[in-house]
Amino acid sequence: MLSICTDSFKGYGLNRIFSFIKNAGYDGVDLTLDPKIFDTQDAEYIKSLIDQYQIPVLAISTPITSSPKKIQNAVELAKTINTKIIVIQPPKIFDFQYASWLKNEIPKIRQKENISIALENAPSETFLGIIPEHSMNNVVDLKKFKHVCIDTTRIASKKEDLMRIYKTLQPFLVHVHLSNVKNGEPYSLPMDGILPIESFLTKLKQEDFPGSISIKVNPKYLNLGNEDELMKTLNKIKEFYTTYFLDVKPITENAE
Repeated sequence: MLSICTDSFKGYGLNRIFSFIKNAGYDGVDLTLDPKIFDTQDAEYIKSLIDQYQIPVLAISTPITSSPKKIQNAVELAKTINTKIIVIQPPKIFDFQYASWLKNEIPKIRQKENISIALENAPSETFLGIIPEHSMNNVVDLKKFKHVCIDTTRIASKKEDLMRIYKTLQPFLVHVHLSNVKNGEPYSLPMDGILPIESFLTKLKQEDFPGSISIKVNPKYLNLGNEDELMKTLNKIKEFYTTYFLDVKPITENAE
């Protein structure tokens, strides 16, 4: 299923964002929780938008800086709006208490609430060019966490191989944040850039990926402020997704 992150529309309110996503024919919304935008945390308001536009919130993405309380609040929101995937960020490198809580408590919450809480691969930022800013930041840690979200731009920023990382994490993958890197610019449109997004999408479909794919791009690439151009861009992204994902036959069908 195809969704798009609400923070790709920064500058618009949630009502307009839901409207754009609905009119572009996407399957749902990837709701980015923003502590500065109170509407993103208002469960009743979000439920009213789901009812009004008849599209679900397929995933909730938590902020880069979080805490046990914020994760628990996201779980309560997910339960209220019937969202089954929460994407969380790796903790800061010296936040040992939070890292321990994630490792010990998240499996219990998943089992109790029947919600997939997925760890996203870490950004590439470092201290002094050597020390990673985040712990739980490699494929071994992601595999141990069991539920994983891949951010394709972050893979490129670490100069890692997207297809190799996917192959390693495929059994644990529940959500994808899809974008590209063009001329060194992160979070470019999926169809423009250096990453093999076409091959990645095709592989996801061939291997019957059960989760959702969410477009996560820099707002400047969506032509915000010009509704006609915005809708054209959203439609181009959907056409790209249709060609390299929806229209691809799973391996089992190809073998027949």
